[in-house]
Amino acid sequence: LERDPAAIILSGGPASVYADGAPGVDPALFEAGVPVFGICYGFQAMAKALGGTVEHTGTREFGRTELGVTGGALHEGLPARHPVWMSHGDCVTEAPEGFEVTARSDSAPVAGFENVERRLAGVQYHPEVAHSPHGQEVLRRFLHDIAGVRPNWTTASIVDDQVERIRARIGDGHAICGLSGGVDSAV
Repeated sequence: LERDPAAIILSGGPASVYADGAPGVDPALFEAGVPVFGICYGFQAMAKALGGTVEHTGTREFGRTELGVTGGALHEGLPARHPVWMSHGDCVTEAPEGFEVTARSDSAPVAGFENVERRLAGVQYHPEVAHSPHGQEVLRRFLHDIAGVRPNWTTASIVDDQVERIRARIGDGHAICGLSGGVDSAV
C-alpha cells in the first residue's frame, strides 16, 4: 500500500489455503480502497480473508474446464459456457457476503465473484493464459471497468519514458544494454 498501487492482482497456483505455512491475505487490504483481483490461489485466499468458504472437496480441476457464466461485469456478454484453464484442488463453495457469484464450473460452485462497489473481484481460473480465450477481456474489464485504470500509454511512450529514466540515472554517458532471446529478438 506504501507504493500507492492503482490495483492489486493476487495470483498463485494449485496449493491449498489450508496447507501448513500457506500464505494468507491480511483482510485489511480489502478495506484500503485499492481495487483487488484474485486469480486461482489468490481468489481462494481472498475469499477466505473476506469471510467466504473455501473447502477441500476432494475434486481437482487441472487443465481445460468449461466455465458457466452467471453474470457480472467481468463476464457480461461472454459466451454462457466457454473454456478456461483451471489449476486447483480446493474451491470456493460460498462467496463472501455482498459478493455476486459470476461463474461456476462442474467442480467449483463459485468460480468467479465480484463486488463492483468495493472494486473487488476474482476468478478461480487463469485468465492470463492463452488456454482461457476470453481471459484477456476479463483482465481488461477488471482494470478498466472495476479498478478504473485507464490505458494512458503507447509502445512509443513506454520507450520514451524508459530512455528518460536511463538518461536521468546515467547522464550523457554510454550505456550497455543486455538482451536475451536470441539473435532475432536482438536485431
